[in-house]
Amino acid sequence: MQRALVLVPVPPRGQRTTLQPNDGERRPPPLHAPGDRRAEAVGLVEAIDLEVARADLVPLPRPRPSTLFGSGKVAEIKAEIDALSTGLVIIDHAVTPVQQRNLEKAWGAKVLDRTGLILEIFGRRAATREGRLQVELAHLTYQKSRLVRSWTHLERQRGGAGFLGGPGESQLELDRRMLQDRIDAIKKDLAQVVRTRALHRTGRRKVPYPVVAIVGYTNAGKSTLFNRITGAGVLAKDQVFATLDPTMREVRFPSARRIILSDTVGFISDLPTMLVAAFRATLEEVIDADLILHVRDIAHSESEAQRLDVERVLADLGIDPDAAGASIVEVWNKLDLLAPDKQSELRLAASRSERAAVPVSAVTGEGIDALLGAIDTLLGAEDVEMTLTLPSTAGKLLHWLHENADVLDRTVGDRGDTTCRVRIAAEKKPRLEAQLKRAGLG
Repeated sequence: MQRALVLVPVPPRGQRTTLQPNDGERRPPPLHAPGDRRAEAVGLVEAIDLEVARADLVPLPRPRPSTLFGSGKVAEIKAEIDALSTGLVIIDHAVTPVQQRNLEKAWGAKVLDRTGLILEIFGRRAATREGRLQVELAHLTYQKSRLVRSWTHLERQRGGAGFLGGPGESQLELDRRMLQDRIDAIKKDLAQVVRTRALHRTGRRKVPYPVVAIVGYTNAGKSTLFNRITGAGVLAKDQVFATLDPTMREVRFPSARRIILSDTVGFISDLPTMLVAAFRATLEEVIDADLILHVRDIAHSESEAQRLDVERVLADLGIDPDAAGASIVEVWNKLDLLAPDKQSELRLAASRSERAAVPVSAVTGEGIDALLGAIDTLLGAEDVEMTLTLPSTAGKLLHWLHENADVLDRTVGDRGDTTCRVRIAAEKKPRLEAQLKRAGLG
């Protein structure tokens, strides 16, 4: 197993991070505590089966354009690399191509920044052709940004299939035009994926079932919640990015409402912009969802910071959680990890929250009925109540009502006719009217 030294740069409190090398946008100050950032970085590294030789918090008073760290710190880290006998350094920070080149030369080791590490994880997790295409697009976009002159022999020998692979094509041999040609080809393939997904969504609207998308910070318990609601055997591990390709299942409520529940890739702080762009085909399900369930690990010390990270990604997709009419329910998950008094405080906070919030435990099932009730109520805001009188010969229509509507009240008259008071989704009302017409009751 390859060993890695993990470095977590810690800028002074309130100081902005360096420019992201891929999009040039200045990011807001880190919201996560250094200790939690280190724990998350270790989790990311372990997600691709690397052994963490050591994980250090490194003060970063002033990022250096050439090496990120000051010369003294670079020399200090060099000594640590030699002592640990590791040939890989993971920096949980944005590293420019020049910084990467200089650090690799100074340390005699491969250097991988946060973006490269997340790309490695995504490369391991992609299971479908669509997922692999999206990962390859992000990889190539990242590699293209790394093409710089004057790479030494060490830096030229970089893996071909990833950043941690064996010797492959050299950086100097990677021609920009060839990269761009492949990027264009992948984008064309993904455009077809988008069209196919659009057709599938159009088909679902004809059914029509509302789509409810689950989003949240990675490892917040999204897949466990998905499994709890649907009974599906979706991979649910205590591991970052355990879910990459979207999974969808039909769910039927006691009210007879049917929905399509979609589990999506987890979000993370400083999610590379190129990944948001590359996975847009997958995230279209979130953009077009009728309702979004934002799953939060409410027992995590960084729960609020994680919420803001997720909302930044949603904003990148054009979804404003604070906008009027935003159809988002916060699912405060992992209730079982809190002490009883904390659970009581949380339930009180949820009842007073300006946003729709439901405390649950996806593991034990506590609060799931309340969550399903909240989903049913929100999706049923435009439901229609109707009173129908059906003759004794309309048994088939009565069965249809029980399958597709919520029968609130039912009485049988002396002549065998049945009077029903039903609540039906607005989008199903035309289908009911067609059923009534076929039965000669329209």
